[in-house]
Amino acid sequence: MRLNVHLSILVFLLVNTVPSDANLLARSSDSLMKAAKRVHRRAAKRSAGLAKDLRRAFNGMLFQQQLDTSNPQQVYCVSGGGLKSSSGSSDTGSNGTSGSSPASSASGSASAGSSGTAKHSSTASGSASSPSPTGSASSSPWKLFKSYQGETFFDGWDFFTADDPTHGTVQYVDRNTANSSNLIDINSDGHAIMRVETTGQVSGNRKSVRITTTATYTGALVVLDAVHMPTGCATWPAFWSNGPNWPAGGEIDIVEGVNTNADNQATIHTNHGCTIPSSSSSALGISGNVVGGTNCAALETGNAGCGMVATQSNTYGAGFNSNGGGVYAMQWVDSGISVWFFPRNSIPSDLSAGAPQPDGWGTPMAHWPATNCNPSQFFSDHSAIFDTTLCGDWAGNAWNDGCAASTGVSTCEDYVKNHGSAFSDAYWEVNYVKVYQ
Repeated sequence: MRLNVHLSILVFLLVNTVPSDANLLARSSDSLMKAAKRVHRRAAKRSAGLAKDLRRAFNGMLFQQQLDTSNPQQVYCVSGGGLKSSSGSSDTGSNGTSGSSPASSASGSASAGSSGTAKHSSTASGSASSPSPTGSASSSPWKLFKSYQGETFFDGWDFFTADDPTHGTVQYVDRNTANSSNLIDINSDGHAIMRVETTGQVSGNRKSVRITTTATYTGALVVLDAVHMPTGCATWPAFWSNGPNWPAGGEIDIVEGVNTNADNQATIHTNHGCTIPSSSSSALGISGNVVGGTNCAALETGNAGCGMVATQSNTYGAGFNSNGGGVYAMQWVDSGISVWFFPRNSIPSDLSAGAPQPDGWGTPMAHWPATNCNPSQFFSDHSAIFDTTLCGDWAGNAWNDGCAASTGVSTCEDYVKNHGSAFSDAYWEVNYVKVYQ
C-alpha cells in the first residue's frame, strides 16, 4: 500500500512540473538556479496539498474498514453506572445492574385463573424498617380477585346456620333472620356491621352471625380493613380462612382472641407434618411471639396449632377499637404465610391505593416459612370467614382468667344468657375485605 502511494505521488509531480519548465536547460546557470527554486516550491506546495487529500481519503477508508470488520454485537463505552443512551440517560436497573433478567423480573409475578389459584415467589422479609411510601397498580405484583365493600358487602357470602363447631353458646342465623333481628346492616359510612344479639335474657343460645365467602382461593393476599371488632367477656371473634376436609385443607387465623385480650393471635392449623423451624422471634423475622410450640398439626396439639401473638395493645379488642381500628393483611405465597397489622394512622399508601407491595411493609407480626411446611402441601381452596362465637372451647375455658372476677358471674354460659346488654360492643364494623392474587 505505501509503495503504491509513493509511486503515484512521484508520477503526479513529474507530469505537472517537467513539461512546463523544459526550456530551462538552455538558460544561464543563474536562471537555472532560480527556476529550480520555483520548481521546488511548486512541488512542495502541490505535494503538501496532495498528501492532505490522500490522508483524508485513506483515513476514511481505514475507519470504514475497522467498522466493517468489528464484531457487530460488541458494546463500547460502558461506564460504571451502566449503559448510556444517546441522550445520556441510564438503563441501569434499581439493583445496580443493566436492565432485568427473566429471573429477577419474575420474582414478583403472579398468575391467577378462574380457579382462584395464585403463584407468587415474593417473600415476606423482616429486613425492611418501614412500610413503602408509594405504590401504583402497574408496579404491584398483586391483582384484585374479589372485593367486599359498601352496600353489596354481604353479596358473595354464605350465612352459616349449623351448630357452632367450637361449642359456643350461640345460634348462628341466616341472612333474612340477621336482617330482621338487626344483626347486620350497612351504616351511614358504608361499613358492614355484624352484631351479637343484645336481648336482656335468652332461654337458649344467643343469636350471632358467621359468614363464609362463596369464592375460594389457593394462594392470596387477603386484606381486612376494620374500624371495630367484638370485645368483652365471653366473646370470641375471628377473621380467618380454611379449606376442605379440615384440617387437611389447612386453617389460617388472621384475627382472633377471647374475652378482654389486648393482643391479637394469628395461628395456622394443619395436617400432620407441618412445623416451624424455630420458636425464636428473631429467627423467624417477626415482631410477635410464638405461643403453643412449633408443631402446627391440629390433631396432635389439641387444636392449638402454631400461634403467634402480637406485642402491640392496639392490635385487638378495646385498644384496636379506640384507635379507629386498622388493617390486617395475610400473604400466602410459595415461600410461606405472613400476617401484618397496620394501625389506622400507619397504613401503607400502596395498600390504600389498591396496589399492595408486601416486600416494602417491614417486619410481619407473624410468619410461617415454607422450610418445614410447604403451603402447597398443607393449604388449599380457602374461603374467608367472619364469626363471633360466645364462650366455647377457648373463651369459656378461659373464663376464670379474669372475667369471673370482673363480672361477678361464675360461669360464661350464665353470663351469656342473662346479660344481653353486656354485648353492645360485640360487633364487627368492616370497611372492606379484598382478596388479591
